[in-house]
Amino acid sequence: MENRWVFKEAPESEVVERLSKELNINRRLAALLAQRGITDFNQAKSFFRPKLSDLHDPFLMKDMDKAVERIQTAVFKGEKIVVYGDYDVDGTTAVSIVYNFLKHIHKKVEFYIPDRYKEGYGISYKGIDTAIEHGATLMITLDCGIKAVDKVKYANQKGLDIIIGDHHRPGDELPAAYAVLDSKRDDCSYPFHDLSGAGVGFKLTQAIARKMKIDEKLVFESLDLVAISIAADIVPIIGENRILAYFGLKQLNKNPRPGILTLLKSAGLREGKGKEFYFDKEITISDFVFLLGPRINAAGRLESATDSVKLMISKDMEYADKLGKQINNLNLHRRDLDRDITKVAIDMIEESNDMKNRKTTVVYNPKWHKGVVGIVASRLIENFYRPTIVLTQSDGLISGSARSIKQFDIYDAIDSCSHLLEHFGGHTFAAGLAFKPENLEEFIACFEKYAQEHLTDDMMIPEIELDAELFISDINTKFYNILKQFAPFGPGNMLPLFQSSDLIDTGYARLVGKNGGEHLKFSVVHRNRSGNPVPAIAFNQGHHIDRIKNGDPFKICYHIVENSWQGVTNLQLRVKDIRFED
Repeated sequence: MENRWVFKEAPESEVVERLSKELNINRRLAALLAQRGITDFNQAKSFFRPKLSDLHDPFLMKDMDKAVERIQTAVFKGEKIVVYGDYDVDGTTAVSIVYNFLKHIHKKVEFYIPDRYKEGYGISYKGIDTAIEHGATLMITLDCGIKAVDKVKYANQKGLDIIIGDHHRPGDELPAAYAVLDSKRDDCSYPFHDLSGAGVGFKLTQAIARKMKIDEKLVFESLDLVAISIAADIVPIIGENRILAYFGLKQLNKNPRPGILTLLKSAGLREGKGKEFYFDKEITISDFVFLLGPRINAAGRLESATDSVKLMISKDMEYADKLGKQINNLNLHRRDLDRDITKVAIDMIEESNDMKNRKTTVVYNPKWHKGVVGIVASRLIENFYRPTIVLTQSDGLISGSARSIKQFDIYDAIDSCSHLLEHFGGHTFAAGLAFKPENLEEFIACFEKYAQEHLTDDMMIPEIELDAELFISDINTKFYNILKQFAPFGPGNMLPLFQSSDLIDTGYARLVGKNGGEHLKFSVVHRNRSGNPVPAIAFNQGHHIDRIKNGDPFKICYHIVENSWQGVTNLQLRVKDIRFED
């Protein structure tokens, strides 16, 4: 699949020049800062040196005062509180944060994670009934609940107060909960609108601590879990999220909790026995997304996400190791399911001219495992680059997960078909939905119609967004040492992607990889410029080997990374795409 290369809008030269002088950095680095909205010394200082004191006052969030007051009353009166959360990484980290915090100040606290298959997403009637049966009078929901109008009404009738802590888009009507914490509320003036679900839970604990005069060190102990949620839920790593992720990463690298440490070991990111460990690389947001998040998610996808919470709140290394191994085994099984279902889905699309000619992908098989359909949707986008929904059957309904492409709001697309749905929810790029089997064909047509009206041909071509053009001679240790201080990287602050043109290989290009050499390893220099060559690796691009060895000039887009091998670390270009000059 050919990619479209697009440069980000160039910042104003006056801003770049001023930043370059004020910060004593070269213009290329100053331009990268300006592209990220950083235009003066003070903004740059906050960017490079985040401070916990710069976090917003949690009481700026609508209903926070009501939520804290109700929790404080429950603590003083000895009421039982249930902390309820979604079964994904964001939900389980959020529950772990709030449950752990409340356990320090209140004995009567339990947590509840709904069963993905028996109860589905969000607040469930079973969850409400179970809380009441256990004697609870207050339920705090996290990463869910913002559209649970009927469920909250049912809880109110049963005498169970609910505090909603969510970060998804509200519907037309807010639930009549005791308090609704969601900065995406139209009437909420909280300065930052992109917190994760766990971020909302963190702000709640921060507010309780301030109100009850509790040392904030107890609140900050959960920053590691907030960072994991930020990475796994793919929220923008800007503003308050950057501060939370920055300090959460520091905590994870320095002193990971037992449950996270055992997952880091299973992912190959840490070595050692028990609490003793060593490592030769810093854990990054990318590690969370690709290695840690899937393991935490695996329990909820295949069995019970309750185990994920138990793992994260555990203080016992031996218990954490045992539970972590079980969860890692589930993740291995999840990978097998994901691979097999993806292959079947690709075959379905390839064998249907109708499906190949659509602007959307909607595939359905009632036997597919509900726990992996979201992953499969992402895999299909990698192959076909179209808004994608993967559906299966559960409890008499067709349900599934949606994933989108850049510039296409899949939440709005599904909302346009809401008259056919039993329920749905999500974000711009990811959503979940369910509907009656008899509505399948009409839903596919409705979804495709919306895409036909809102997707242009250009939007259907995968886009690679480039930050800047570099000469290979610009790349050195000093440049990279400043560049890596831009971390943590993620949405809103992606690892910079550069382009260099008129390159040739130094003559030592070769194929590497386990499957017959699918990756290309080479060293690049400019054809008509002086300078030292820089090593490069291009994954899954071994098919370019002949032209590169032939000396054909080319251009590349790439990230600059550190590569360690046998104790030696050097800079390397991680090539995303290659184009030949002719």
